[in-house]
Amino acid sequence: MRIAFVVADWTEMTPGKSSTLAMIRESVARGHQTYILYPRNLTVRDNVAYGFARRINVEGKVSEAVPSFYKKVTLTEKMLPLHSLDAIFVRRDPPLDPIVLNFLDSIKAETVVLNDVDGIRKANNKIYTTSFHTVGPEYLPETYVSKNKDYLKRIIRESDRDRWILKPLDGSGGRGVILLETKAQGSLNSLLDFYIDTNHGQSNYVILQEYLEAAQEGDVRVLMLGGEYLGAYQRKPSPDDIRANIQAGATAHKVTLSDEQHQLLRKIGPQLMADGLHFVGLDLIGNKLLEVNVLNPGGITNINRLSRKKLEKNVLDYVERLVAERHAKHSELEIRLSRLAELRQHLDGAH
Repeated sequence: MRIAFVVADWTEMTPGKSSTLAMIRESVARGHQTYILYPRNLTVRDNVAYGFARRINVEGKVSEAVPSFYKKVTLTEKMLPLHSLDAIFVRRDPPLDPIVLNFLDSIKAETVVLNDVDGIRKANNKIYTTSFHTVGPEYLPETYVSKNKDYLKRIIRESDRDRWILKPLDGSGGRGVILLETKAQGSLNSLLDFYIDTNHGQSNYVILQEYLEAAQEGDVRVLMLGGEYLGAYQRKPSPDDIRANIQAGATAHKVTLSDEQHQLLRKIGPQLMADGLHFVGLDLIGNKLLEVNVLNPGGITNINRLSRKKLEKNVLDYVERLVAERHAKHSELEIRLSRLAELRQHLDGAH
């Protein structure tokens, strides 16, 4: 199998922490031709989408330890038509250049793309949770998204809540997340100016979300594969930070999901699959869903360490199954077309 991972930068991956690197190692260990693709290296040649792909090479036995594997890797660049790949796994922190999705649009009928191009387009922001109409309000925090400063100030002023969370719409890794005290509105104008206004005369959307008291104990990162629960761990913030992101200094802990949390996963799993979102990360506080991460959800390495699992094996099993199903469908279609051509020849001969 030929599989490519769309990543930001190979040299910036952290062995032992990167979920993407764990999956890449597993792919190489299974004997698949494994490549990395940078968004900037996608191109079109004579109306065909290509990529300057870097193949991952390892001499000898592939080490079980990801850090040792990472050190031994050499990369060789080759220009490949994207449709020659069996699968492309998008593993890139947001925001993602929308042109990348246009490149993938051209080959999605021939190549398995995870997550689905249209699914990424639909869910590649924090507004996606508003589409879960059947989940029920008890599973979703009170949330407002706008770039209208007067409207946001009015929401805060008219609310009886003491605290809010303010964050950029396209942020990741906890960047830009702040706790907003309703009483301290003296700096609100300045904060909204900073988050919404840009130097280019444009404006950015921000999210205003209710502060959940359970956030003091951190949040839970849940990984979903094929619309079903794969694994989870708890992220506890450092004493001097409200953010439960590992990149912001939070710590990882083993967790057992509650019955309510499992019920939430069962409710949203079918919609994830309907939208082509095969591998996602959910952020939960208590029984409320805060975010759905569809581009580069992490958590494999922490769950593996805490629960003695190897979730990257589950993910590669799933990708292999999708590719096999795609090949089977194409083979069946080719057989049907061949039989149709034979039938037409027979009819033409009869005349």
